[in-house]
Amino acid sequence: MALLPPDVKMALERQAPKLLRKGLEREARKKFKEIKAEMIKEFLGNPITQEIMGGPSGTNISGTLGGVSNLFAFIGFDQGEQPIAPILTRFENMTMEYDKENKRKGLGVIFRVNLPLPEDIFAITPLPWATGRSWAEGIERGLSGLGYLVRKNKGRSGAAIQSRVKVRAGKFQNTPYISTFLRRYKKRFEELK
Repeated sequence: MALLPPDVKMALERQAPKLLRKGLEREARKKFKEIKAEMIKEFLGNPITQEIMGGPSGTNISGTLGGVSNLFAFIGFDQGEQPIAPILTRFENMTMEYDKENKRKGLGVIFRVNLPLPEDIFAITPLPWATGRSWAEGIERGLSGLGYLVRKNKGRSGAAIQSRVKVRAGKFQNTPYISTFLRRYKKRFEELK
């Protein structure tokens, strides 16, 4: 067997990691897309997400209000508003990029997924009546027990109006939502190999 000249051998050694990296990258991107699609599907299937997407006439399928109203009306969104849309857009715009700053020697590659933090989601989900507060964060940490009357075709949502007098205490049940969900998918993306 003839030996390759030294300069050719070195060129092949330098090219091998790049060629292998392309294969690794292709496989990682495929897995990333699968996990991302699964993540969006799970988010859209969440009872809280479904209840808010149901608008003012939806039922309290999340169980957060004891069946008295629904989250869309309780939070006070305007009829026709789509409060889930900014979160969904953020998830759909997630990407995975080759991390050029943290190159590995040898065959390994590092990718960076721009998965949002809970704070990122809280920043794009403002309460309609309280500047600086997030309804998504409120789902997890609590929403004030507003006095509200359930009425058809009244108020912002078309299903409830807020009362200055406490008519019925809003018994809201805090529920894990965005933070737990993102922690679980952060782990999934970190395990991507």
